[in-house]
Parts: sequence; C-alpha cells; structure tokens
Amino acid sequence: MRMMTTRRNTGGFARLCIAGLLCCFLSLFSVAQDYAFSLPDYRPAPANLAQREKFRDMKFGLFIHWGIYSSLGDGEWVMFNRKIPYANYRRLAGFFNPQRFDAKEWVRLAKDAGMKYITITARHHDGFSMFKTAASPYNIVDATPYAKDPLKELAEEAQREGIELHLYYSLLDWGRADYGFGRPIANGAPAGTDWLSYIGFMKTQLTELLSNYPGVKAVWFDGHWERPDVDWHYGELYALIHKLHPEVMIGNNHHRSPLSGEDFQLFEKDLPGENKTGYSKDAAITSLPLETCETMNNSWGFNINDRNYKSVKEIVQLLVGAAGRNANFLLNVGPMPDGRIQPEFADTLALVGRWMQRNGESIYGTRAAVPPQDWGVVTAKDKRLFVHLLKGTGQPFIFIPGIRQKIVSAFLFGQDRPVRYRQQAEGVFVYLDGTDGNEPDTIVQLNCK
Repeated sequence: MRMMTTRRNTGGFARLCIAGLLCCFLSLFSVAQDYAFSLPDYRPAPANLAQREKFRDMKFGLFIHWGIYSSLGDGEWVMFNRKIPYANYRRLAGFFNPQRFDAKEWVRLAKDAGMKYITITARHHDGFSMFKTAASPYNIVDATPYAKDPLKELAEEAQREGIELHLYYSLLDWGRADYGFGRPIANGAPAGTDWLSYIGFMKTQLTELLSNYPGVKAVWFDGHWERPDVDWHYGELYALIHKLHPEVMIGNNHHRSPLSGEDFQLFEKDLPGENKTGYSKDAAITSLPLETCETMNNSWGFNINDRNYKSVKEIVQLLVGAAGRNANFLLNVGPMPDGRIQPEFADTLALVGRWMQRNGESIYGTRAAVPPQDWGVVTAKDKRLFVHLLKGTGQPFIFIPGIRQKIVSAFLFGQDRPVRYRQQAEGVFVYLDGTDGNEPDTIVQLNCK
C-alpha cells in the first residue's frame, strides 16, 4: 500500500438488469488506457465474467497485511521510513517466528464478521515472500525459524470454510538488485539493472501462487505508482495469470483507470467517486466490479502506537456506502508478529458481524439503485429497494430521485412497522416519522410491484 499520512412501471428492474448487462458488455471494449506501453486486447473468459458477478455479490472482505515488518510494530513501510539498510532489515527474518498463527482462527474471524473473502499480502514492498517459493530463499519457510507456510494453511482452511482467497502481490521491491529501487527509468526499464530478470522472477512466483495454493480467485497488484513510466510487461503477466486460471480476476492498485487485462477496479481509502486521499483523482469509475480498501486504524501493517481505531458505526457506514456505490468493502487488519490479530480489531469485527447478521440482506447481492445522496444510499435486490439513512437531514422526509418502479409498501427493515411514502414522477418521498433513527444505519425497505 501507499505510505499514509495520518406511475405503474413493471419494467424498472428489467431496465436495471439490461443496464447492468450493457455495462458488462462495454467493460470488454471500453476500459480506459493510461499506460505508455501497448497491451493486447483482452476478452475475458466466461468463467471470468461469472467470477466477476460472484465477486460483486460478496460485498465484504478481510484485508491482511502481515510480514516480517510486523516485528518492529511500526507499519509495513518501516524499512523505508526509518531508512533501515536492506542488509540489516533482512535480519528480521532470522527471528520471525509466529507460533500463535492459527489459520482456523483467522478464517473464523472473517466469517463471523460477515466477510466472504480474504485478501492477504503474499509479498510486500520489502520483497519478503510469505510463502514457500523456489524463486528466492528470502521466504518464510527457508529464512525464518518458523519454517512453515502460513499461506498454504490459510488457503486450505479458507477453502474448507467457503471463503475465497485473493492474493496481494507487490510489483515494487526495495531490495532486489534487478529491480534497482531508486534508479532512473530509461526506455521503459531501470538503468543498470537486468529488468527482464525481475519480470521473470515475478512470473515464477505468480505461477507458484496460482499452482500451489487452492481456491485463489484474484491477484491484487500494488506498487505501479512507484514507477508509472516503466514497462511492467503487464501483457505477459496478465496473460500468464489468465492462462493458468481464466477465472482469476486481476486488480491493480495503480490509482488509474483500469488497463486491458484487468478485471476489477481498486480504490485505496476512498469510496468510488470520492477523492479524499488524492489517490483517486485520475481514476474514472468504469463498469468493472469495484472494490475500496480501508484500515481499521490508520495503519496497514501492525503498528503498536496507532490507537486511532475506527468505531463500529464508521466501519458499517463505510461498508454501506461502498455497497450503495456498487463496490465491495475490503477492511484491513495488521496481525501482530506472533500471528494473532489484536483484540481491538477482533472485538470490533465481532460487532460488525452482529450487525451484518441482522442487516446483511440489504447488502449482499445488491446493486446500487440511485446515485449516492447527502443522507445515504439505496441498494436494490429482486423487487426490493433498501434505503440506507446514514445521517440526518434536518427534514421530516427524504427524497429519492429517479425511482420509477411502482412502490406498493414501505416499512422499517426487519420490522413490521410501516413507513409513509409518496411516489410521483420524479421519485419517492419517504417520511421519517415512525422511524427510530437507529445508528449506524436506519434502513427502510420499499417493495416494488
């Protein structure tokens, strides 16, 4: 990740479905290009298109940033931030021994929180591989006293429990000579390095990850932004992944609009359409599946001094806000060096899970019904609209524009309490008397004919 600073209308839903299919069709041919090097045309396989739709339905995932950097308790950028020489930093591997790691506990935590998939750092910018690899001895099996492969255990446990596994993979490497961190770029490659050797190294590792670890359904690239003017050989990397497993989706956290060969679009610490971080200013929203990632405090990797924990309300509202923008929400934890997930994260995730048990029907499998409003969002599924009131308006009603399906009833979600509404050509007024203003989200269900 980037270093952070702190009238009757029975065809309404049919039109929504047609629009969705049109967006999917357009995504095959109109993916924006913002890359200096040519890429081959990409026609996703039917299995890939099916995986995209399954991914859209999931809505909620667990992000895990874990590596030898966790030992220093200062985030995943500690080597860079503290200017630790690479030769010294590598010594961390010699005493990284996460004896408290329990794949079953991690998967149970995610599942109980209502999450449907896990994305974990297979290799971060420090170049250390958290899996067994023949491409380099700098990996958790060969270089640490732990000498076991937690990624294999996690993959197998996730598959048993019906949780999808996605793999984060860093393009950036601060230590390898053939990457040449800090060197100028000339003719698409870092000067004075064997750039093709580095590309070959990545191909070897990606082949291992997609061949040796069961249930992998996505590769999550990061680090492009460190060298936006280099030739990353995406045509070769992406083709390799899709050849090994056509259904595997590719996302790239390059903070640009997606490139040919990519299957979903990433937003870092921003909901689609927002740009609070500055990362999303060049990322026009496309019709590909969307995902936004966020931290539970202000750090991705374990940070012993970061106590800026988000509340259950904040997390739920981010999750709901993402769903109302047709995006999945990927929420991060940074496990401790011994392999445990700190209780502040676990306790909050448990409470989020209870909320999802009660209200997940208004999130899972839904699509955005109208553009986000000042007061919240609206999700849709089947012949139901779920109005998510995330903040007050100072008015005794809200107005939902553009709703042309015939509304036949309205009530508080999960209750028998009816809610008054008035429908007209421009949309629907929903009156808030009779609602209780429950935080973090008051949900009104509108049933359509």
